[in-house]
This record gives sequence, structure tokens and C-alpha cells, in this order.
Amino acid sequence: MKTKFKTSSKLALIPPYLFARLDEKKAQAKARGVDVINMGIGDPDKGTLQPIVDAMHEAIDDTSTHDYPPYTGTVDFRKACVKWTSERFGIKEFDPVSECLSTIGSKESIHNIFLAFIDNGDYSLIPDPGYPVYNTGTIFAGGIPHKMPLNAQNSFLPDFDDIPVDIRNKAKIMFLNYPNNPTSAVAPVEFFQEAVDFCSKYGILLAHDMAYSEIYFDNYTSPSIFNAKGAEEIAVEFHSFSKSYNMTGWRLGWVLGNQDAIKAIAQVKTNVDSGVFKAIQKAGIRGLQIPQNDIEKRNDDVYDSRRKAIVEGLRSLGWTIEAPKATMFVWAPIPRSYNSSSDFCEKLLDECGIVVSPGNAFGTYGEGFFRIAMTTDVPRIQEAFSRLKDAGIRF
Repeated sequence: MKTKFKTSSKLALIPPYLFARLDEKKAQAKARGVDVINMGIGDPDKGTLQPIVDAMHEAIDDTSTHDYPPYTGTVDFRKACVKWTSERFGIKEFDPVSECLSTIGSKESIHNIFLAFIDNGDYSLIPDPGYPVYNTGTIFAGGIPHKMPLNAQNSFLPDFDDIPVDIRNKAKIMFLNYPNNPTSAVAPVEFFQEAVDFCSKYGILLAHDMAYSEIYFDNYTSPSIFNAKGAEEIAVEFHSFSKSYNMTGWRLGWVLGNQDAIKAIAQVKTNVDSGVFKAIQKAGIRGLQIPQNDIEKRNDDVYDSRRKAIVEGLRSLGWTIEAPKATMFVWAPIPRSYNSSSDFCEKLLDECGIVVSPGNAFGTYGEGFFRIAMTTDVPRIQEAFSRLKDAGIRF
């Protein structure tokens, strides 16, 4: 006799994870013999930068890295993180012990911050469309996500004036993410200052997800939230090695900022996981020593040509679109003849063998858009647009 287990009621509020669904559909298409061009998930297709790999080989042979790591990260790793952040963005050097924490990529720490600060019935202020973990992290913690619409007419920046006053007074966390996933929008320091002033007024913790700061074009430089005055008092910022150094599978990042917030995230973390393998932290330290010119060369040699090929391909089929200044994504409206983002993306897979991400998977206000990831070489991108043309798909 089978026992029927009752799952948490929270699971009913959480949809299947977007990229797990994409992987499943992609696998089904490949099983049918389809030559799939994958521009869905934002996973770099090039290997981890070589100096990091070399450092990892050395570190893994060092038996002192084989025991349990410090829960919050080695002091050397955290020193390297605060030094890099200070020099990269021209901000103060945070204390590596009390104001910085190693993370298993960004995803776990973003999830953990909701557990640290959200009680049942508390509100979070999250962007829509946005990284799905902002929404699910709130729900797992028992909170209520309040969606801040990101609309094209406002350059995909939230309008804080639209947040109802009663929600402002109940909110515990605001999440921002610039350069933005999925819209590729960027934000000026003036916008960050507006966010800091708003959160300071209402006693809201401001969390900035900066996973895409190191993929940029045309001499653009993204500011840190800490370039805004007063941010040190109310903000934390999440950084990741995943996209910056082609290290998605390594699971390494850091969060730094307000001491009390870092302490609270660490309290959750130390009860949930056992930290990052010390050899990976050593490799990460080497990554942070890579000259910025090398990162820019990677952007120019790999992503810029792909960005241009995607934008040119869209324009050739009737889209009017600007090239993004940062991230590894192009965010585009679906053709007017389609009912939904999901319908359009399913057609691309079924008829053209192309995987892209439907905008509505990132939130209600993502409906009507789709996201193309710069995760395949230019000839394959050109092949994708050739298939679209042959299928009669235009804007």
C-alpha cells in the first residue's frame, strides 16, 4: 500500500523552474532528431578562463583544501572580493570579515536573504519581469511578492511612485538587478540614488543583484549600488563568478554590504550548507586578479559579435531594436500576430528547432517579449535567423 505524502502548501504557489522546463523541451526535440540551436538559458558556451583552471589544478592538489571550508568563506577569498569590488567600482573597501560573505553562486544567497528577513505576511518589492528566485524566495519564506513592473516606456526601470503606500510600509526587502536579466536594461547612478533614498525612508533592505556587471559593450561601465550616497547603511550587493568568468558550474560568488544584513544572511547560510570548496575559492582569487583588459577582450571577441549578429538578424526580419549595452541577452517583443510569449517560443522550437526563453516565464510583465541568449557562435545565430526567414516568421 502506497503512502500519500502531503507536500507543503507553498509548493502549490511555485511554478516549475523555467530553465528545467526548457531543458526538458529541448531534450524532447533532440530525441526527435531536431538540430537544436540553443539560445535559451544564459550559460556561457566557452570554457572557464584559463588562469582560473590552472589555479584550480594547483589548489586541488593541495590537501589543505580538502577539509570543511569556513562556512562564510576563507578570509583570503573575502579579502580578494572586497578589494576587487572597491577597485572596480571606486567604492569603499568593505570589511572582509563582517561585511562580506562567500556564496555558492548567487542563487543560494539570494534565496537565503528572504529566509533571513521575511516573515509570514511580509512584502518584498521585486522586479517583474525578473529572475524567478526573487519571487520563489519570497514565497518559500512565507512572504508576499509585490511586483514592480519593468516597462519599455520607463527604460525597464521600476517607478517607485507606483508602489502603494500601505505596501511600502509593510515591505522588508527591495530587489534590483542591473545590468538586468532578462531585459538587458542598465541603470544610472541617479536611479540607484532614488532607490537608496526610497528604501531609507521606509526602512527597507535594498538588495542589488549584479551578476552581469562584467559583460558589457561600447565602453559602458555599470555602477554599483554603493556608488549611491547612503547605500552602505541599507544595502547589500550580490556578485557572481558565473557569467563574469564562465564559471556557472563552479558555483561561486559573494555578497557584501551592510554588516547587520550580512550577519543575518550568514546565520541562515551556516544552518543550510557547509560553504564553498576551498580549492574553488583559491581559483576564484586568481580569477579576480585577471586584468580587466582580458575581460573586455573576451567581451569583444565572443559576445559583441554575437550581440551584433542577433540584433542584425532581428532587424532583417522587421524588428526595431537597440543593441544592449550589457548582459548576454537580447530582449525583444514577439510578433503582433501571436497570442503569448509561450506560443511564439514553442513555435520557434517546433518549426525551427530554436530555443529561446518566453518573457512571461520571468513574470506577468514579461508577456509579449522573448529573451535570446548569446550562447552560441555567430554561424549558428545566422543559421537560426535563416530558419526564421524560411518559416516566414517576421515581426
